Amino acid sequence: MQSMGDTKLMDEKSIDVLTIDELSTYLKIPKSTLYKLVREGKVPCQKVGRHWRFRKTAIDRWLEEVKPEGTLLGEDR
Repeated sequence: MQSMGDTKLMDEKSIDVLTIDELSTYLKIPKSTLYKLVREGKVPCQKVGRHWRFRKTAIDRWLEEVKPEGTLLGEDR
């Protein structure tokens, strides 16, 4: 049986891992664009079975590293 502390820890961890739908909403981009970025290896991700998962901390770090001012996500320079 899980204690209240274990449940809170699980909730915090589940927030750290995003689905493709959640990341699409978070980044405010279409899922099709996100799938394209995944296929091209431009976004940090991990496949779990048939599903893509994204760590929010890795995404936030990626956004800071790869997006110089004025550059659009997925845009080649």
